[in-house]
Amino acid sequence: MSEQKQFVRALTLMDSTAIVIGSMIGSGIFIVSADMSRLLGSPGWLIIAWLITGAMTLIAALSYGELAGMMPKAGGQYVYLREAFNPLTGFLYGWTMFMVIQTGTIAAVAMAFAKFTGVLIPWFSPDNYLFKFAFIKVNTLQLLGISSIILITFINLKGIKLGKIVQNSFTFTKIAALAGVLLAGFILVKPFQAWSVNTNYFWDAVTTSGTPITGLALIAAIGTAMVGSVFSSDAWNNITFTAGEVINPKRNIPLSLFFGTLIVTVIYISVNFVYLNILPLRGIESGAGVIEKGIQYASQDRVGTAALQALMGASGAVLMAIFIMISTFGCNNGLILAGSRIYYAMALDGLFFKSSAKLNSKGVPAKSMIFQAIWCSLLCLSGTYGDLLDYVVFAALLFYIMTISGIFILRRKQPDAERPYKAFGYPFLPALYILLASVMMIVLLIYKPLYTWPGLMIVLLGLPVYYVWIKMGNKE
Repeated sequence: MSEQKQFVRALTLMDSTAIVIGSMIGSGIFIVSADMSRLLGSPGWLIIAWLITGAMTLIAALSYGELAGMMPKAGGQYVYLREAFNPLTGFLYGWTMFMVIQTGTIAAVAMAFAKFTGVLIPWFSPDNYLFKFAFIKVNTLQLLGISSIILITFINLKGIKLGKIVQNSFTFTKIAALAGVLLAGFILVKPFQAWSVNTNYFWDAVTTSGTPITGLALIAAIGTAMVGSVFSSDAWNNITFTAGEVINPKRNIPLSLFFGTLIVTVIYISVNFVYLNILPLRGIESGAGVIEKGIQYASQDRVGTAALQALMGASGAVLMAIFIMISTFGCNNGLILAGSRIYYAMALDGLFFKSSAKLNSKGVPAKSMIFQAIWCSLLCLSGTYGDLLDYVVFAALLFYIMTISGIFILRRKQPDAERPYKAFGYPFLPALYILLASVMMIVLLIYKPLYTWPGLMIVLLGLPVYYVWIKMGNKE
């Protein structure tokens, strides 16, 4: 039976856009601005870092639209890389997604959901252990994180129609809540006058010790700071994985990529202006309250929580915890729903467990989704998901560059292929993305080797795995 007959095409343009938005907005936007502020020390350059990230994300999304229109198949980016380069390149992408990018993100988002649940229910704590034996330790946070992964997986095993209802509900709820935060941040902040403080050093980039940052050092600081903003803006490509379930995918996937990334980019930049309107960027690490700590030293980097606390007191922290619980649960629904389609496409090519190439009676790749849930749960138990996420940005950028390069390759290899949508600004904007992303990768290689070399090694570890899998497949 063909893929088209098995999959249920149920995702409209609105549903597809909700997957893009919901998969992008997790917990990052409420946290990463603290570290970015420590690296840059300047409100203006913080906004510039977010603007560059937003521009890069939009360019990439507009470029992917051409590939999505050409190859509206389940697996999305995996298929693009396979067709532009070769099966090995596609496999290395799928391998890295399974080992680190998709599953590590799911595990981290699940643990973020558990941590913020702990604000409301203190029983969920990293210090509350349920089980200890030798090096194996299970606490209540891990239990809740894993339970959320299992619950979302179970929901999505019931079919794409239920999965999209959950996705739409959580996405619309988080957008409405964010709109409320934005309104409150611009209307209720007059007593704090943080904006006037921030304008005093708006473009004065400095280290936390007060050393001015200029020239190449500023470029390096922006590049390293963007690790946070790029990670927060990632997962926009997840809708391409579900192409087999999108109605009129040649039209709706490119449009959903554009609308989704544009909406999130506007929200992210607006939220950072709210932070700067409520809190001074520069703070004191030992400060007594949220204003004294500023954005730089917000407790546990929870800038969003600090901003609402400044506005509403203790109730603000509770409201932010509830909001982040909603945001992370909805984010993981999109990630779990979409990620399983990559491994399904790999299995069709004989590059993943054979059973993953089958769809259940509801038209979803059940075994693929179950394998994903198992590995995500193990990452939650291992506690290594945080370290793995340090490697995500470099590996993700590598494959984004390769995929956008694939547009140039396919224009030569398949000049007569149907292209219902062509990359906006080709060849200049796709080339600009490749240039900017390459500069960022070089900066990370030099200044953040712990972010880069381990991630590159994970990608390269896929090489022997590929040939072993091919050999096993040939024997079978």
